[in-house]
Amino acid sequence: MPTKKTATTPQVETATPEIAVAKTAKSPAKKAATPTVETTTPEIAGVASTQKASTKKATTKVTFTLPKEAVQTATAVALVGEFNNWDILNGVALKKQKDGSFSTTIELPAGTEYQYRFLINGEVWENAWDAPKYVETPFGTFNSVVLA
Repeated sequence: MPTKKTATTPQVETATPEIAVAKTAKSPAKKAATPTVETTTPEIAGVASTQKASTKKATTKVTFTLPKEAVQTATAVALVGEFNNWDILNGVALKKQKDGSFSTTIELPAGTEYQYRFLINGEVWENAWDAPKYVETPFGTFNSVVLA
C-alpha cells in the first residue's frame, strides 16, 4: 500500500530585534497588559542606517571670509559661534588665502540662523564685514548672523 505524502511547510527562523520594554503592572481586571515601548531604535544591520538616513536634516555649505584689511598681520583666525557653543578653544580655523584674506567653509543645518564672530590671534574679536545681519549682545557689542 502506497504511503501518502503530505506537503510540509519549511521552517524559517526569523530574528526578532530586542526592544526595550517598560514593565507595567498587570491589572487584576485584565488578563494581559499592553507593554509600553521606549523610544529606542534596535540595532539591526541595514535598518538603523536607513532610519538615520531618512531623518537626516539637510545641510548647507557656508563660506566665511575675513578680508585682508580686517586681519592685517594676523597669523591665525578662528570662526566661533552658536554652531560650536562659542567654544574659543575649538573654533574652526580659517586658512590664509593668496590675497591675504582668511577663509573656511563648513556645513550647517539648512534653514537656521547662527550668530558668530572671528577671533584673530586668539585675542581680538572681529565681525564679518559682509554679514547679512548683526545682532546686539548683552556685552555692548554685535555678533554677525548668517542664515544657513
